[in-house]
Amino acid sequence: MPRGRRPCPSPTPPTPTPCSVLVLKKLGDKLRPQFATVVRHLGAAERLLVLVEPAELAPTAAALGPAAASYLDTYTPDEADALHECVDFVVCLGGDGLVLHASSLFRRAIPPVISFNMGSLGFLTNHTFDEHRAALSSLVAGRDVLESCNDADPDAPDAPPTAGVHITLRMRLECQVLRDGRPLGDPVEVLNEVVVDRGASPYLTKIECWERDRLITKVQADGVMLATTTGSTAYSVAAGGSMVHPNVPAILFTPICPHSLSFRPVVLPDYAELELRIAGDMRCSAWVCFDGRKRRELRRGDSVAVRMSPNPVPTVAAADSTNDWFDTLNRCFGWNERLEQKPWESGESGEMETLT
Repeated sequence: MPRGRRPCPSPTPPTPTPCSVLVLKKLGDKLRPQFATVVRHLGAAERLLVLVEPAELAPTAAALGPAAASYLDTYTPDEADALHECVDFVVCLGGDGLVLHASSLFRRAIPPVISFNMGSLGFLTNHTFDEHRAALSSLVAGRDVLESCNDADPDAPDAPPTAGVHITLRMRLECQVLRDGRPLGDPVEVLNEVVVDRGASPYLTKIECWERDRLITKVQADGVMLATTTGSTAYSVAAGGSMVHPNVPAILFTPICPHSLSFRPVVLPDYAELELRIAGDMRCSAWVCFDGRKRRELRRGDSVAVRMSPNPVPTVAAADSTNDWFDTLNRCFGWNERLEQKPWESGESGEMETLT
């Protein structure tokens, strides 16, 4: 336990403004100056208790000097499961992988996450670092104008606007590996997708897909994934799945290189309870991974039970969820970009000539 470290504060009744924040950055030293700047702003200017990951405590304290001791802190492995009780919001400096990491730190409820795009694409990072002071101050004070959430009479001339922040609730999937019908390890929550594939084997997978007690299909392919709508623009879209707005309550069922011309991706309702079971006569074992992590081997007869998690990830939007989503499609994918058709020029006719 580092010297001078305070214990994680106990849960308190809701207050008008947050009092603690967890700040994360992607691996490496490249963003250390920006990380220190954000920690100093939140601790010294906003007067918040700033938590960092244990490995970041010493270098951050060294960069900020003795004054940081009044607001800088970390947590122990024993306190990790209780982070949701003592963190009011999370700040991410990095890319989409860091947001996935933030999600993995909270196995149950997770506080709002505001992320600044300092990675490659940034589907989940809608804020720029140049605006970090204004964005963080507005989040702490809750002073953004929410016209779409204004309950006041729109015809009243002096109706005050509603203040707060725009939140996108991003559903997660709760996944449980089963062996002989019994849980194998703890459940895992994923923000993007769970994938069952053939690994390094040259043989196709043979995966039985069940919805409750009904066998819906058998997958003979490189693999199959179940994705959230947030994950629809990740691995799922690369495998031919649809892009779905993150506010749509659904689970995406996407085969990976199926050996069938008729096997198309489908979108299932959020109340579906699915099980991906390795067939007893499959030629090899399979592998499962959760958001690209925690990869493990599955034997014949093992399965992965998947259902909607009751703990979504609330992310702070830059504008609102729909504007952010379309802006992201345009910025990251160049969605539907093409040269526009030219209009008719003077003297040209828009009608086809009729032969007589």
